[in-house]
Amino acid sequence: MIHAAENEPNRRLRHAVLSQDGEAAPELGLGEPVLGRRVSVLLPYPFPRPFDYHVPATLELGQGDIVLVPLGQRQVTGVVWDTPPDSGVPGSKLKPVTARLDVPAMTPPLRKFIDWLAAYTLSSPGEVLAMALRVNALVPVAPAMGWRAGPPAGGARLTGAREHVLMVLGGSVMTASELARAADVSASVVRGMVKAGLLVASPLPVRAPFSWPDPAHAGPALSEAQRNAAASLSLAVQERRFSVTLLDGVTGSGKTEVYLEAVAASLRAGRQALILLPEIALSAQFLARFARRFGAEPAVWHSDLPSRIRRLTWRAVAEGAAPVVVGARSALFLPFSDLGVVVVDEEHETAFKQEDGVVYHARDMAVVRARFAEAPAILVSATPSLETLANVQAGRYGHLKLEQRHGGASMPEVAAIDLRAAPPERGRFLSPVLIEAIRATLAKSEQAMLFLNRRGYAPLTLCRACGHRLACPNCTAWLVEHRARRELACHHCGHVEPVPRDCPVCKAEEMLAPIGPGVERITEEAASLFPSARTLVMASDTLPGPASAAEAARAIEAREVDLIIGTQIVAKGWHFPHLTLVGVVDADLGLGGGDLRAAERTVQLLHQVAGRAGRAESPGRVLLQSYSPEHPVMQALVQGQLDDFYAREAELRAPGHWPPFGRLAALIVSADDSQAADLTARDLGRAAPEGEGITVLGPAPAPLAILRGRHRRRLLLKTRRDVAVQPLLRDWLARVPARRGVRVDVDVDPISFL
Repeated sequence: MIHAAENEPNRRLRHAVLSQDGEAAPELGLGEPVLGRRVSVLLPYPFPRPFDYHVPATLELGQGDIVLVPLGQRQVTGVVWDTPPDSGVPGSKLKPVTARLDVPAMTPPLRKFIDWLAAYTLSSPGEVLAMALRVNALVPVAPAMGWRAGPPAGGARLTGAREHVLMVLGGSVMTASELARAADVSASVVRGMVKAGLLVASPLPVRAPFSWPDPAHAGPALSEAQRNAAASLSLAVQERRFSVTLLDGVTGSGKTEVYLEAVAASLRAGRQALILLPEIALSAQFLARFARRFGAEPAVWHSDLPSRIRRLTWRAVAEGAAPVVVGARSALFLPFSDLGVVVVDEEHETAFKQEDGVVYHARDMAVVRARFAEAPAILVSATPSLETLANVQAGRYGHLKLEQRHGGASMPEVAAIDLRAAPPERGRFLSPVLIEAIRATLAKSEQAMLFLNRRGYAPLTLCRACGHRLACPNCTAWLVEHRARRELACHHCGHVEPVPRDCPVCKAEEMLAPIGPGVERITEEAASLFPSARTLVMASDTLPGPASAAEAARAIEAREVDLIIGTQIVAKGWHFPHLTLVGVVDADLGLGGGDLRAAERTVQLLHQVAGRAGRAESPGRVLLQSYSPEHPVMQALVQGQLDDFYAREAELRAPGHWPPFGRLAALIVSADDSQAADLTARDLGRAAPEGEGITVLGPAPAPLAILRGRHRRRLLLKTRRDVAVQPLLRDWLARVPARRGVRVDVDVDPISFL
């Protein structure tokens, strides 16, 4: 991210810290101890380079050491970095390093990764460091406390229950609940003994935070195709060198079991493993599969973890005590001591793109992280991205393919329902054909699913009297009705307001009408059509975290649910053995808007949704409601010709040098004032780079022209694949003066064009 205008507090702070001088020190080699009396320390803030500090005689520092240093009037955490200190700065001006923290040093591979990602995304290294240096994780975890037997207390009465507690406790330390359970007494007995001095507080013994997965633990029986693919991936791990392999298999082919064998190979080699998932909601079923294979669960990393667990996990990873981590994209920045394999499951998912702060794609950065760790990267998908397939075809990535579903299950039959020929009833959204299929499925005591990639009750509310549409006051977006919560919400900025009774413009009473369906509205329709069906809604609103997702998966597997209604969360990796019918309410939904990747994304999403059906012995069926069943996307899904679709998509993109056959980078100008945004966008347009194979589109208003109250303009740099875009971007931005209050964000390899 590039800030064209810096705020005043940061400018003063930067000036205060940059006014430092000192003696020259020898250049430091990677991993070597600091021999001079000055070091460069990278701080987790958006400064352009590390700062120099004096090393007191009492300290011995090496590169990667995590230290406490003064910054203005504060003490902040930083890392001794590889950048040579500035020899032109007098030592008398340097501030001293305060202390070295008692945590493992940041490894050379992670430091290289931080520098590389910063250069690639045009971010400051400190902004990237902030994602790796979780300051709260550096705070020592207070020892858990329990109770041990105290010295004999003369005045304390020893009842039979109390004597039994002391006998059970012996010389150990236990928590109150553990002690009460072990001695079969009430909690009040333990509390009374504490009050009488018979029990005294004592730190509990330090336990390993994570169980060690056993690579020799009996896993599921693999098919011959799975065994061959697993052997190839395991060999790549054993060779301890960087490589990238696409594990490409149809839905239900057992790709997870295959790449877990590569994880087992990493464990046998004494190295760590990282598995990235696009949605943490997926972790519930995944953790159960992992435990079945290894006899223990892995460490988990995501933003919803309690701070204590995050601190324990961060330190365990750094110390090598967390051998396997399963996490969201932020797990890329954990301080692995010896990373042996990196797996990106569902590599095609756009959820791997970080859109705020430092903008990066976790799939691509996982490949870079593996390269610096000298470890193989495994990209896994039933519907690979066109970028990954292009790398396979160019010979940069290996390719392993699983053609058949595991255990003899067949691929589902896919058919399109032409809504022009079989439309829903007026005011309804389910075709009679789909309704009848659901009834037949439920009559056989099998499960059905309805999929609509739209949260809430209705995506738009308008006045039938004057035509006014209820819009977000902060964004160029319509407000989505959430009837269950009785509110209108913006899914971009989070603004919410009550649903009004009257039109806010013409004041017409009770003339506001919901337009179009969301999953809440489909749930309402399904309840009237199938009143005896036990229904479960799976959306980010109803499954806010892994625990609720785990309970939903349990209920479905236990056949406590007949009909599942969900958004895109249901498309990602679930295994529901009794689900035999999937109905897609609006298969055309993702094809509008002129997005470069609209067709590719729609094929991927609908194929993944379809893959939830028929994963056990009962055959599956998928029905796609569409007003354009002749569309190439629908035909590819119905005929099962995804390879042909990808080939046609590549033919369309290659002549214009569109990704993956060219490079894109977006500049997003934003400001509170529309005129300021326009002026900066105009200046950027006039200073745009020129040359063979270089095209700049824009400036133009972004599709979301106002977001969170800021006016937005976009420019898009398009080049041939052999053109390095970062030097062009740096030169381009350097030629445009900064304006106060205007921000220019850089998105290299954009996925979203909003």
